[in-house]
Amino acid sequence: MSENKAMVMAAGLGTRLRPLTDLISKPMAPIVNKPVMEHIIELLVKHGFTDVVCNLHWFPDAIRDHFRDGSRFGLHISYSFEETLLGTAGGVKNVEGFFGGKDFLVVSGDALTDIDLTEVFQFHKKKGGIATLVLTEVDEPSQFGVVLVDNDKKITGFQEKPLAGEEKSNLANSGIYVFNNEIFNYIPGKSFYDFGKNVFPDLLEKGITYYGFKHKHYWNDVGNLEEYQKGNFDALERRVKLNIPGNQIRDGVWIGKGCRIQEDVVIIPPVCIGDNCTIKKGAKLFGPIILGDNTIVDERAVLYRGIKWGSGYIGKDASLIGAIIGYDTKIKDKASVLEKAVIGSKSVIGDGIIIHPSVKIMSNEVIK
Repeated sequence: MSENKAMVMAAGLGTRLRPLTDLISKPMAPIVNKPVMEHIIELLVKHGFTDVVCNLHWFPDAIRDHFRDGSRFGLHISYSFEETLLGTAGGVKNVEGFFGGKDFLVVSGDALTDIDLTEVFQFHKKKGGIATLVLTEVDEPSQFGVVLVDNDKKITGFQEKPLAGEEKSNLANSGIYVFNNEIFNYIPGKSFYDFGKNVFPDLLEKGITYYGFKHKHYWNDVGNLEEYQKGNFDALERRVKLNIPGNQIRDGVWIGKGCRIQEDVVIIPPVCIGDNCTIKKGAKLFGPIILGDNTIVDERAVLYRGIKWGSGYIGKDASLIGAIIGYDTKIKDKASVLEKAVIGSKSVIGDGIIIHPSVKIMSNEVIK
């Protein structure tokens, strides 16, 4: 597989994850303290990919600065910056020369999955179609575009977000594709063009054969805040196979380098604590909990089912219950952030303030 090349799509805006994506791009949103795209890069390495190109648009420098040339991950990464978005197919067309005329993989940089890419490639080679779409069985087809396949796994049609009860399939397009180089004959250059809306329907119309591969692994498109939280907790609960950073000190508890945990701290797994964190005495962490690097949890703070990105702190007697908090945000003494509330990065929640369930607070806000 070593000659196979891949493209990681990382140009999207991630608007449905706001306020978490106010100041970062969606591929950089952390899942168990690593950007979601880093988990994709590790999956590519695991399946023998050595050469990756990545398209960028929104906060491109953060992605470049984190991944650089890819060598610390064990592959080579190059970048394609899109001044104006070109769409999924247009973005791939833009780097046509990179693939050197061979079959190649395209994968979203903002989905969470442990799909067996080797198996997908083998299926593609065996079938010999111009494309293979990786398909996921979903419980609610109305949330997705679903794909219709015949007994030979040939794709016969699509339904875009069918109404409940009207779906003809429960197979969603996962945004993971293997293409034969001939696909470029069906994508115009230098214009916005989309696989789902343009290329795939066009191939059907022209009677060009392509296939669907139904996988049995984990896949989450991290499409909204609820799915983002679920992806993190699924990773902690080992429903998706990926590398959780830190030292596993006991079952379900990972702790990073340079952490200080004082006496009388209660930790109920699963819990993942990043590097250089301080958990002060009497604090209680009831998993699933994820704390990013350099976080301070002050005395007697109570955390339950929460995600806190790096830096910032959670004050004395404060509580974080079922909420998600961006990086460098400070939750001050006796403040409470409740179920499904989401607070952007670099914000401050003042002493004693209660943030009610499902409230969203943008980045750089001060609530007094």
